Amino acid sequence: MKMKSVSNAKPVEKPQGIIRRTLAYNDEAMLCHFVLKKGAEIPLHDHRATQIGYIIKGKVKLLAENPANETEAGEGDAYVFSAFVKHGTQVLEDSEYVEVFVPVRDEYKDF
Repeated sequence: MKMKSVSNAKPVEKPQGIIRRTLAYNDEAMLCHFVLKKGAEIPLHDHRATQIGYIIKGKVKLLAENPANETEAGEGDAYVFSAFVKHGTQVLEDSEYVEVFVPVRDEYKDF
């Protein structure tokens, strides 16, 4: 079993203002914790993993390839991005969320 707690997981800041901690994963799924600083941005990107998230605190704008599909999300909101769908994030307030990736994102394996 591969697991960590938020307090002892390795913080990785990429891009600037976005701090990820990989908490647990196996061959099929991965759970990550993110702390996002107001004003930071994750540019539009896509990947083969389905991404499901839950916002613990704060407020973000979830970006989409088609701006008509963009939306603001805050504390208590959940979202999903299907595989290979372009998405990104603008951080409107200091925020915190958790995300599950299926399948695992190999670039996030850091333990």
